[in-house]
Amino acid sequence: MSNPTLRIGLAGLGRLGRRYAENLARTVPRASLDAVCSPVDEEVAWARDTLGVSRHYSDYRAMLADPALDAVFLVTPTSLHAEQIEQALDAGKHVFCEKPLSLDLATCLHTVEHAKRYPQLRAMVGFVRHFDASYRDAKARIEAGGIGRPFMVYSQTADKLDPTGAFVKFAPTSGGLFLDCSVHDIDLARWLLGRPAVKRVYAIGTAAMYPELEPIGDIDNGAAVCEFVDGSMAMFYASRTQAHGHDTHTDIIGTAGKLSVGRNPRADRVEIADAYGVRSLSVPSFFERFEEAFQAQCVHFIDAVLDNKPFDLTLEDAAEATRIAVALRESRQSGKPIDL
Repeated sequence: MSNPTLRIGLAGLGRLGRRYAENLARTVPRASLDAVCSPVDEEVAWARDTLGVSRHYSDYRAMLADPALDAVFLVTPTSLHAEQIEQALDAGKHVFCEKPLSLDLATCLHTVEHAKRYPQLRAMVGFVRHFDASYRDAKARIEAGGIGRPFMVYSQTADKLDPTGAFVKFAPTSGGLFLDCSVHDIDLARWLLGRPAVKRVYAIGTAAMYPELEPIGDIDNGAAVCEFVDGSMAMFYASRTQAHGHDTHTDIIGTAGKLSVGRNPRADRVEIADAYGVRSLSVPSFFERFEEAFQAQCVHFIDAVLDNKPFDLTLEDAAEATRIAVALRESRQSGKPIDL
């Protein structure tokens, strides 16, 4: 591309969408946030007044028709992702979309095939942990043979307890705990183990603190095992009920050692010693933990488009993560292992 910057329209200005908008407007080199899209007047006013975005739309298709935009970022409800990706490609736009690709495997596969019609355009689903410095260091050490042959990953996504129950309102459209949370760990495990094909999964779970999830078939704590065809394994834990804060960590075990990322979810390097003992404070949410990675993810997308570099993540990776997460949900609900 001859443009020195990538001219971007962003759809979705909720909590996470605003973070993306701030990054694109302020901290990502060669990105220009030129337009936003939201049906909520207050969200549009925020982008105009806070970030100086002059073009705003309430209709997504209208934004896609803007000839001055090169790409769109989608931070919209998951149920819209696949269709909006396809619409963006049809409109001649590069597209970045927050995870997951879809709640449904058939829809994922349709979007993967649809994207093949446009080899000149780039489409990426964001799994932010790929761009965290610690995870990238772990991956580099694995590839350098630092722990021998990796054969086991334990990874968890455990959110701080939300006393407002806001996520309960979100739950009916989330796809369930494994698809909303563990999809990150699934993608990580495949990446760290060299993207092996999955063989079998099994999952269990409980609604430990939110019994109102039971009627919709969801849980607030779950555990799962994943077996791959090459003999490697992964274990996942997901939770909505942690008392201490957001707690993401991963262990990778190999034939010659082990790597651990994020074992202590500390907010900073301060340790407090008082009458309660010695402790550190934890990060309150996933965004504080991965704030720098979110920015690096945007940089990766823009550089890949402008400089014609390969993506670290493909739509096929996103579809496979969804396939495994859906199988985990089915296993938990049926009480039986699922062969894949």
